Amino acid sequence: MAAKTVAKPSARERLLASANELFYARGVQSVGIDQIIEHAGVAKASLYNTFGSKEELVRAYLESRRESTLGRITRAMSRFRTPRERLLGVFVAQGEAMSAPTYNGCAFVSAAAEAPHGGRVEQVCDDYREEIRSIFADLAAQAGVADPDTLARKLHLLYDGAMVSARMDRDPQAAAFAREAAEALLDAALAESAGS
Repeated sequence: MAAKTVAKPSARERLLASANELFYARGVQSVGIDQIIEHAGVAKASLYNTFGSKEELVRAYLESRRESTLGRITRAMSRFRTPRERLLGVFVAQGEAMSAPTYNGCAFVSAAAEAPHGGRVEQVCDDYREEIRSIFADLAAQAGVADPDTLARKLHLLYDGAMVSARMDRDPQAAAFAREAAEALLDAALAESAGS
């Protein structure tokens, strides 16, 4: 029986993998194109033919982070039955991400801090943040909260705070504390909605 050959990743895949590793670990601005190219083992022309610019590579890196983060959240939510449990499950997914040895904070917060105002990188970060708020708002509405958008904003603050605390304070319990606070906010919003 012939040995199965494994296809070598494409130049695009190698560039994105390198960008993901280096940008996330060191920051978007501190990693140069030459470092990405060397790490990926591709020619400089491959990067420019595939992405056109560093900004487009950063955008693609953030899009891949968005997909993996939203996938992780979706998988975590699928483990729970009710909208209330699924909403709190978002913080479970966050805690799982934070427990990874390679956790280095939020890629979007880091990239946005370094991005020029009004550029494509900032737009990707804004779109991602809107998706997270929408998840919270949709689940809050499904749970029966009368003002899901306001609760979503509060929950998003907790979500952000947990990421910063896990990174800056090296607090392994940040997501668990955020989940507890989210549960209290959700219960209060449900009680208020029931009394209306």
